[in-house]
Amino acid sequence: MASRHTPAAIVGMAVLLPGAPGLDAYWRNLRDGLDAIRDAPADRWDADYYRPGSAAGPAVADQVYCRRGGFVDGLAEVDVTRYGIMPASVPGTEPDQLIALDVAAAALADAGGAQRLPARDRIGVALGRGGYLTPGLVRLDQRVRTAGQLTRILGELLPGLADGQLARIRAAFTERLGPDSPESAIGLVPNLAASRIANRLDLRGPAYTVDAACASSLVAVDQAVTELSTGRCDLMLAGGVHHCHDITLWSVFAQLRALSPTERVRPFHRDADGILIGEGTGVVVLKRLADAQRDGDRVYAVIRGTGVASDGRTAGLAAPDPGGQTRAVRQAWRAAGLDPAAPDSLGLLEAHGTATPAGDTAELATLAEVFGPADGSHLRPVLGSVKSMIGHAMPAAGVAGLVKAALALHHGTLLPTLHCEDPHPALAATRFRTLARSRPWETDARQPVRRAAVNAFGFGGINAHVVLEEAPGARAIPRTHSGPASVREPVPTPMPARATAPARVPTPAPAHVPVPAPARATAPAPACPTVPAPARPT
Repeated sequence: MASRHTPAAIVGMAVLLPGAPGLDAYWRNLRDGLDAIRDAPADRWDADYYRPGSAAGPAVADQVYCRRGGFVDGLAEVDVTRYGIMPASVPGTEPDQLIALDVAAAALADAGGAQRLPARDRIGVALGRGGYLTPGLVRLDQRVRTAGQLTRILGELLPGLADGQLARIRAAFTERLGPDSPESAIGLVPNLAASRIANRLDLRGPAYTVDAACASSLVAVDQAVTELSTGRCDLMLAGGVHHCHDITLWSVFAQLRALSPTERVRPFHRDADGILIGEGTGVVVLKRLADAQRDGDRVYAVIRGTGVASDGRTAGLAAPDPGGQTRAVRQAWRAAGLDPAAPDSLGLLEAHGTATPAGDTAELATLAEVFGPADGSHLRPVLGSVKSMIGHAMPAAGVAGLVKAALALHHGTLLPTLHCEDPHPALAATRFRTLARSRPWETDARQPVRRAAVNAFGFGGINAHVVLEEAPGARAIPRTHSGPASVREPVPTPMPARATAPARVPTPAPAHVPVPAPARATAPAPACPTVPAPARPT
C-alpha cells in the first residue's frame, strides 16, 4: 500500500526450520553461521531418481541431479492431543497443517500467552502456503487414480490375469499407502493450514492462506499489517509453511535447471549456480505498535512499511525483473515515510538471495537502483541470505528472512551469509557488503537507528518487501541471553483439554511417490501413536 502504514510491532515469533526446532536454536544457528544443508534423508524419495551429472543432458522428468537441501526430520514432533486432535486422525492430515498449528501456538506463547490476547474475534491468521502437491494429496491420488491405472495396464499387458488377481494387486498397492479414513479427508483441504489454527486456538477473526509463490509469507505479513491498519483486527498471526519434498516438486525444479548442479547454495557468489530446496514454518505475532506499548509487550522489531508489486509483462514468467522488484521495494519505503537512498537508511538487508545466476543479478540491479550505487562511504549495509544456511523454503522463505532480521535488530547483531567468499561482480556496484561472521551492530550519530529490510521475490513475478526498525527503547533490553524468550518467560496459551491418549505424536510422513511398478510403492506410515516425522513428499 502506498500510504503511510500504521507501525506494527512483532511481539511474538516461533519457527521450525532446518537445524532449528525453535526460536532460540534458530538464533544460535544464525549467530554462529551453522550450515544446516545435507543430503535428502533416505525416506524422502526413492534414491533411484537421483542421477548426479544429469544436468548436463536433456531434462528428464524422472531424474533429478541434486539431492541436497534443508530438512526438518527428527525435529518436527507435534503433541496433537494438546490441541484436542485424536491420534487416529493424524495419518490422513497434511503434516504442514499440524506443524503450522504447533508453531502458531508457540508464537502466541512467546507473545505472552492467552492472558495477553485481545478479544478472540479481533485476532486473525494470514498464512503463506503454496499449491504444491502435498503428502496427503499424493496418497489420495495414488489411491484414487494410480491404483486404477495400474490394474488396467496390467490387465491389458497380461490378459491371463483374472479379475480376482487384479483386485489383489490393487489391494496390495493401496494397503501400502496406509489406512483409508474418509473422515480425515477434510485434512487435505489447502486453506485448513490457516483455518485449523483459528479453530484449535479459538481465534475468531479472518483466517486464510495466501499463495504468492516464494513471496507468500511476506504477502501474508502485508495482509496482516493491513488488517491491523484498517482496525479490523487488534492482533494478527502471519507467516508461512512449506513441508513439500515430493519428488514431483524436485522434478519441476530439476527440469527448469533451477537446482544447483554442484549441490551447493551460494547466494551472491560469483559462481552461484542454483537453489537448494528447503522447508520450514515460521509465524510472527503482530500488533499495532501503540497497542503493544500500551500493553507493555516485549517488541522484537517494528514493521514500518510493506510493499507488494508484480513484474507485469516481461520476456517470460521465469525471468526475474528488476522493474517489478523495484516497485515493491520503493512502495514499502514510501509506506514507511523513509528514503531508501539516504546514507543512514538501513544497516541490514535480508535478500531473496536464491543463488540462481539470473535471480542474483536481477536482485543486485534492484538494490543498486533503489538504495543507490556504491559511493565510497564507510556506511555499507550488510547483505544477507539465510538460504545459504537452510535452503529455499519456498512459501516460508520470506518469514524465515523476516524472523532473522527481527532477531538481528533485537540482539543488535549483524549476521553472516555463508559461501560468499568470491562475491558476484555486480555487488561492487551497490552500497552493500556481505559478512562471513557475525559482529555487533554498532550505531553512531551518522546512523543512530538500527533498521533492516527483507525481500521475497516470487516465481512468476510477484514481489514483496518489508521495512523493519528496532523497537523503541530497545537499547535498554539486556542482550546477554541466548535467545529472545528469556526477556520474559512465555506463558503457554491454554489449549483444549487433552484427549485420553497423551502420547507425543510426531507429524505424519506420507508414503513415497512410487515408480511405475507396484513393487516400488512404499510402506504406509506406522499406526498411531508413533507416526514418522514429516519426511518424504512434504
